[in-house]
Amino acid sequence: MATPLIAGLAVAATALAGRYSIQAWQAYKARPIVPRMHKFYEGGFQPTMNRREAALILGVRESANAEKVKEAHKRVMVANHPDAGGSHYLASKINEAKDVLTGKTRGGGSAF
Repeated sequence: MATPLIAGLAVAATALAGRYSIQAWQAYKARPIVPRMHKFYEGGFQPTMNRREAALILGVRESANAEKVKEAHKRVMVANHPDAGGSHYLASKINEAKDVLTGKTRGGGSAF
């Protein structure tokens, strides 16, 4: 007599567990994708930019080739362009970083 009752409870529990797992999976898939944050360099700028600082500004290695430097420069400049609400100072530092890494240094430091 108790066997049909236990079997019915087992089926009901399995159905509830399946329903809960489907809802959890849908909530997991619908969550916003949050990129992992990299630790950024917390210091200020050096009086004259060196290759290490330029690589930190653009987010590439010091030994990166010119193509990677150009891609990184474009990506960072789009995010910090003065016409889009960015800072003129940061834009000049980004351009200076590209010049240092590609070997086209224009002189001692930025315009600021």
